[in-house]
Amino acid sequence: MTRLSWGYGPRAPGWAMICALVALCALLLPTVPASRADTPLDLDAAGRITDTVGALGKRRTQVEAALERLHTDHHVQLYVTYVHDFSGRAAHAWADATADRNGFGPHDILLAIATHGGQYAVSADKTSGFRKDQLEQVATAAIAPALREHDWAGAAIGAADGYRSVLRGEPVHAPVIKPGTSDPGGDGLLPGDRAVWVPIAGGALVLLTGLALRSRRARAARRRPGTARTRPTVATSTEPGLARLAQPLTALPDLDAEASANLVDTDDAVRTSAEELRFATAQLGTAATRPFAEAVAYARGELADAFRLRQHLDDAPYEEERIRRHALDEICSRCTSANRRLDAESEAFDRLRGLKANAAAIVDRAEATARGLTPRVATAEAALAALAHCRARKALAPVADHPGEARDRLSFADTALAEARTALLVADPDHAAVSVRAAEAALSQAATLTAAVLRHTHALTAATTRLHAVLAEASGRPEAAPALKAARRAMAHGPYDPREVLRLLDEAVTGEARAARTVLTARAEVSAARDYISTHRGAIGCRARTRLTEAERHIGLCGGHDVATTVAEATRAMALAQQARALAEDDVLTYGTSYPDDDAPPPARALGGALLGGIILAGLLPATFGGGATRGRLAG
Repeated sequence: MTRLSWGYGPRAPGWAMICALVALCALLLPTVPASRADTPLDLDAAGRITDTVGALGKRRTQVEAALERLHTDHHVQLYVTYVHDFSGRAAHAWADATADRNGFGPHDILLAIATHGGQYAVSADKTSGFRKDQLEQVATAAIAPALREHDWAGAAIGAADGYRSVLRGEPVHAPVIKPGTSDPGGDGLLPGDRAVWVPIAGGALVLLTGLALRSRRARAARRRPGTARTRPTVATSTEPGLARLAQPLTALPDLDAEASANLVDTDDAVRTSAEELRFATAQLGTAATRPFAEAVAYARGELADAFRLRQHLDDAPYEEERIRRHALDEICSRCTSANRRLDAESEAFDRLRGLKANAAAIVDRAEATARGLTPRVATAEAALAALAHCRARKALAPVADHPGEARDRLSFADTALAEARTALLVADPDHAAVSVRAAEAALSQAATLTAAVLRHTHALTAATTRLHAVLAEASGRPEAAPALKAARRAMAHGPYDPREVLRLLDEAVTGEARAARTVLTARAEVSAARDYISTHRGAIGCRARTRLTEAERHIGLCGGHDVATTVAEATRAMALAQQARALAEDDVLTYGTSYPDDDAPPPARALGGALLGGIILAGLLPATFGGGATRGRLAG
């Protein structure tokens, strides 16, 4: 959903507890503010205000009243969040990320305020009914004047009343300003009002002093003979407030594993969403599906940033713990943001597609797709067979199994479509929707596998043509004689790979020609790795996906540079793509539910291929457009 935004000798244990509390109290009381960054966050589910720094104080009820007036009069929900800072991001980017993370709709507006520095941003959907100039008018006339005087509540009240004025066609007025504290909360974790925290800290000190004394009495009692020892009761949850601050950080290995799992799950969600989006676009057109294409693009961007961080951590395994922890937290945050954006669009996507209501027409379209794919698979098999006698087995190995796997995906699709037809005959649209969605996913992977074979065989044929041209050019250049001799020797020993021979002739071609060949080869390697991971993602872990994403980034940097830079970027992309493919193949080999062998019956092979390809989730339900919370929703 596209949004409009702007950004402007040891002690006894009891005494150790008391000393620790004194230190905690000192931290609670306002001192020199510490630096802290607030990543895009989950807003308070209980209301429209999320105040992480205690900016509102006793004026919270006034802000709530202003927000409620706006909602009652015009059904527009203004959410306000106060944080310490925007974690190094531009204000508008932070606001948009938070709005997307929390699934904001067209009638939801977010006012994000960073009290340390007085930055702010407004994030509103383009279909909210507000024009850009109207939002700017409210920001200029009602929000900015209050923030200049540190009137944090006044900024929110001014925004709410300003939007009401705009919707009534009236001029926007500045709120009554009441100057406040310049940096509430200090470090952004706790409110900084001494009148609030001195009594709290003092009361807590008295409380824990009592607990310490009680603990000493209990230990003395346990030392007396005949005193029964009881097991301590461990709470199953931590209450909010001071006790929550005492929770230990997640162990770094656990956080690392969590981040890797999030990357895999989010990558699956994005790939599945993109695949179903293509079917929806074929069904309904580009204009109708544009909001969902934007959601997929946003999720891809967040995921790419997360994978970039993962690659950095992989490249620097001995990075200090603080930096690793921050990067892993950011990975999880970006994965959450990507998933929530897709989840927020899933309901609207279902309404647009009408998978259950339009099941008959969608089945017809899927059956036509299957009929068109069958001869293409045969063509791919024939192309491989034609090259088998003159090309090295290694040259054909990357796609040798693809035609068989494509047939397995087609077999699965045929079975699913037959089940969908049966469900339609007995008026069971739910079952029909499940079956046809599974068929669509299988057809998408069959098409990807088939296209990969045809692209690979075409690349080998084109490489052969280029090879003969380079040989002819090099034969007239004495300095190319050693390379020419090595190339002819490689070609004389049976079937060969023309791409490998071309690499031997690098010295015999100009820099521009060499760069062009390197880029072409790198693009082919990246495409091959992408196709393999997409169609085997049910088995593939984080490392292969990370290398692929980094390879895609480097191949995108090949244009518009000098020859040396282009060759360097293409070479790096090629190496990463080859690593991704190798890691992915290892994952498939060690996959818990291995792909059935050639002797297995066709139904077993078809089901194994569907599981391997991530077409079906737990419970044999198909994956759908959406994030982690909604992609398995056809269960309902």
